[in-house]
Amino acid sequence: MLEQYFPILLFIIVGLAIGGILLSVGALLAPNKPDPEKLSPYECGFEAFEDARMKFDVRYYLVAILFILFDLEIAFLFPWAVVLQDVGFEGFVAMMVFLLILIVGFIYEWKKGALEWE
Repeated sequence: MLEQYFPILLFIIVGLAIGGILLSVGALLAPNKPDPEKLSPYECGFEAFEDARMKFDVRYYLVAILFILFDLEIAFLFPWAVVLQDVGFEGFVAMMVFLLILIVGFIYEWKKGALEWE
């Protein structure tokens, strides 16, 4: 039974070996010329001007959560589209109900102004 897992173990070992070799070769061959400009911290292409532990606006987290929510919708659409022939009309109706719930949520967030950024 364990011999079934040998190809997976071999794949992991080969992947780790190739990764280690490439990192080693890169560390040996890459030029190492640090200067103050390269070593300085930056944020979005310009110098950091505030404390890294400052509080963020709640709207940032709200937009991030909404993005994740509506982005994961697409993750469910691709497998559904692949097996649409197999799931038939019932699967189609179930996905339409799912999309309707998401659309209602999206409209609610839009009306509440959660997607507005000042």
